[in-house]
Amino acid sequence: MLKRILISALSLILLWQLVLWVWRLPPYILPSPWQVWRVWQQGYGILLQQSIPTLCETLVSFALAILVGCMMALTLAYFKWARAWLFPWVLVSQALPTFALAPLLVVWLGYGIGSKIATALIMMFFPITSAFYDGLRRTKPEWLDLAKTMDAKKSAVLWFICVPAALPNLASGLRVAAVLAPMGAVIGEWVGSSRGLGYLMLNANARMQIDWMFAALMAITLWTLLLYSVVDWVLKKWIRWHV
Repeated sequence: MLKRILISALSLILLWQLVLWVWRLPPYILPSPWQVWRVWQQGYGILLQQSIPTLCETLVSFALAILVGCMMALTLAYFKWARAWLFPWVLVSQALPTFALAPLLVVWLGYGIGSKIATALIMMFFPITSAFYDGLRRTKPEWLDLAKTMDAKKSAVLWFICVPAALPNLASGLRVAAVLAPMGAVIGEWVGSSRGLGYLMLNANARMQIDWMFAALMAITLWTLLLYSVVDWVLKKWIRWHV
């Protein structure tokens, strides 16, 4: 995994430098990788300081998204009335653009951490719910027939057959959510905040410090890759029977 990330990063840097050489773009349009690296060296403390609020928002919203998404998927799978009443609302939560909801969340929840967590939660809620619910629905029919033959209760079938069978689907949804989590936190910071990597990007944009914007963007990318790698490693250890 690390080797592939390093190869991709080197390829991106070479392509980046090639674009600069071919089109001769000025630094205020596209800074060079060396200029961004200098910002990293000089402003490492600032980038780390502004990363802490973004990471807190990311981790809290990710944990809440797992809890809410799994509960919603189990409710949809267990109760027939929930599929008719709640599932349309699950779809509506994704039909509305996050950028349109973020300003409203700031008005309702304020400029604190709550609005950022809510923004990220809305982005991650659907992938987790959809993947887990789809896995619960696609349990092998022969397993369900065997449980019915043994006169198993509906709750026992759900917890001991459907849920373990749906864990690989849930893992796919969690991997997608791990990538979306930092993005949701940053979008919330763009709308209204006084700290975080999104706030740092807004300040750099206002001052036309494009190199600082790229440095913050690279920090967001690194934290996203780290979160994805940790989630992927935990899921592989947790769901060992799934190849």
